[in-house]
Amino acid sequence: MKWIVLKKPLDYDGSQISSLWGYMEADLQEDSIIAFRGSCDVQLRHMIDLEDRKEGDPIYSTDMLHFIIEHFDSTDLKLIYARQRLFTAMVAEVLLQRGISTSRAGDDLFVQGKKLSISIASTSSVSQKIHFGMNVEHGIYGCLKDQGFDEKDLFTVMEKIASRYVDEIHDIEKDLRKSRPLGVM
Repeated sequence: MKWIVLKKPLDYDGSQISSLWGYMEADLQEDSIIAFRGSCDVQLRHMIDLEDRKEGDPIYSTDMLHFIIEHFDSTDLKLIYARQRLFTAMVAEVLLQRGISTSRAGDDLFVQGKKLSISIASTSSVSQKIHFGMNVEHGIYGCLKDQGFDEKDLFTVMEKIASRYVDEIHDIEKDLRKSRPLGVM
């Protein structure tokens, strides 16, 4: 698994959660996590969460940190939701190391009772995908700037989160290769 942080701004509109986006955007043909900064404007046609779609409210933020994760080892929806929760918990840990205390409810992070993040997970015929976005600045919801987060640290925190997730996945893979199945002596 590889990770990269795009230096150029890129706005998220929901199309980036499509299969093989990492290959088209960054020439990554393996499990990957791509982080970038940009606005978020998900219209109804790109909404995967049917509850959000039924409510008819677009998802919008002027400035977010985005993480697009793609795994090719399975198309199991339950597994990608477990990976999504793992990723969310890891983001909370990284923020706590930076002095920002959050609470987690499922795949959402909250800061001082305000929703800080958005996330969706899904599968296609070839891969599993996660989008996780976190507000840098927002007038209504929680955001990193309101927590005193320094602008110059945004790329560093994206790198820390992305590399930490890759390290965790590599560690899981390593553990799989050293554990014997039950009943085998």
